[in-house]
Order: sequence, then C-alpha cells, then structure tokens
Amino acid sequence: MPLLKVDDLRTYFHTREGVVRAVDGVSFQVEPGETLGIVGESGSGKSVTNLTLMGLVPMPPGRVESGTARFNGVDLLRCSRAEHRAIRGKRISMIFQDPMTALNPYMRVGRQIVEPLLIHERCSGKEARERAVRALETVGIQDAPRRLLDYPHQFSGGMRQRVMIAMALITRPQLLIADEPTTALDVTVQAQILELIKQIQSEMGMAVILVTHDLGVIAEVCDRVLVMYAGRIVEAATTRKLFQRPGHPYTRALMASLPAARKKGEALYSIKGMPPDLTQPINGCPFAPRCEVAVPRCQSAAIALREFREGHETACIREQEGELP
Repeated sequence: MPLLKVDDLRTYFHTREGVVRAVDGVSFQVEPGETLGIVGESGSGKSVTNLTLMGLVPMPPGRVESGTARFNGVDLLRCSRAEHRAIRGKRISMIFQDPMTALNPYMRVGRQIVEPLLIHERCSGKEARERAVRALETVGIQDAPRRLLDYPHQFSGGMRQRVMIAMALITRPQLLIADEPTTALDVTVQAQILELIKQIQSEMGMAVILVTHDLGVIAEVCDRVLVMYAGRIVEAATTRKLFQRPGHPYTRALMASLPAARKKGEALYSIKGMPPDLTQPINGCPFAPRCEVAVPRCQSAAIALREFREGHETACIREQEGELP
C-alpha cells in the first residue's frame, strides 16, 4: 500500500492577471522507504505540488481546485487544520529550499530545532535539548551543545542546511520532502548533504520526495522520477529506465543541456523559447511550441500520461504511437 497517493491534484492561483494553473492534474504515489525525484525547470510546479501537500500554499490567492492526497488513509487536502497540524512536522517533514530564509534569524537554532518536539511530543525541555544535541551530531555539526546557542547567521550555508535537516528529522517522520536542498551549495557540500540524507533515510526507513532541477542529483539518489513541465507530469519512470531511454522530448532536451552531454569545445545546448503562460488554457502538449519533433496534432490533441513500455509512462503522443526513434 502506498504511503502517499496523490490523484488529479490541481492548485491554481487567482490573480489580477488571471488564473495561474500552477499544478494542473498531477497524480503520483510514494512507497514506504522509496526516494521519488521530481525534476523540471523553474516554474514547472514542483514546489507548489509539495507545498500544497504540506498545507503551506497561501489561500488566497492559491486554491486547491480538485484532487486527493491520501497519506496513510488521511486526505491531506480535506482533513481539518488540527489533523493537518498533527501530521505536518511530525509524520511529514520538509527541508526548504533556502535555509537562510527558512530559519528565523532572531531565534537561536536550538530553540528552532526543539520546537517540533515540544509541539508534537510534549517532552520536557531537558529531553528536547538532549535530542537536539544528538540531532546536530547526527548531521555532522561539531560541538553541538554550544552551537545550539548560536543564531543562523553564525553558520555557513552548508551548516545551515544541516540544521534544517536536523530540524526536519528530529521527530523521525515517515516522509521527508526535500525541496531543492542543495541549490545554494557548492559541489563538495552538495555531495555531503545528499550522502547525509541517504544515510539517515537508510537508518530510519523513511520515504523521500526530492525536488530538484539537477538531473545529476536525480541519477545519484532517486529510485523513481517524475518530470514536470507547465504544472503537469510529462514523464514517469524508474531512474534507470529514464536515463536509458527518455520517453519525452522535454526530458531529452533537459539531458542534452547537461554540460557532460557535450564534447569538449562544443557549444552548450539550450532549449529554445520560453515556458507557456499558465494563465492561458493549454490545448495539447504544453511543450509543443518548443519541441523539435512536434507535429500539428501535438498542439491540439488531448494528451494524457500513458505507459509506452513496462514501468515507463510518457505524455508524448508521438512516443506513445511509436513514431520517435
């Protein structure tokens, strides 16, 4: 039984410029202990999908138009605020994209780390502090008892991210959502953070949703991958199958834009054009105006995510009909 099952999730933002269809019919599931990667360009709906699950989309202007998100039998989109608060931070935790803005600059990190324990487990201040020290030591921060008294600005970028991980994992959640946890870090620290998440996941047996725009990160840590574009999932597969044979032109374009995909001295590949205006209805494939293999029916035919080989789904009508090499 899936730990989390999302069906037909639609999150729209009602603005003066129009209705922005940020997440438009997204369905997926996460198994216990699995690492699911969600990849795509900025603005593809990755973060909004997960913020919706956490109940953190500002309403208004945001609104969940339809869908269900069942976590251990509880629909996160329909449950009461009290039920959601009991799950958020306890059974589902989130590492946010920028730890400098996610951490409160006016509060010592120790107070921020113990907060989930005091709210969800109602343990004593002494026990909470002891667990906070162990949490910091687990994520590799030296002299943890003293560092609990420091403020966020006294930590480096990598150390702040470790504090965020400690805060997210201190209640031993069943599901961790990591929203681009390595974006602002250099390559060395990035590798350390990813290895740390993998290690703790192995020890705790939790599931992970990893949101990123970096296919290299996806290849390193994920079991399955969702590729998002314009608020929709355009491809879903195991990591191995996705990299062996990408089934959507958008995924192929993302892979072609990696520096490692070019020969020395060869110009970097870039995807032509711009993502579509999400305030306007999109007929057919949203990637069609930028796609190098699109045909007229790609911009008019209704295209659903469909399996074109075992365990591999795509929303490309030409791939579904076997027209692409």
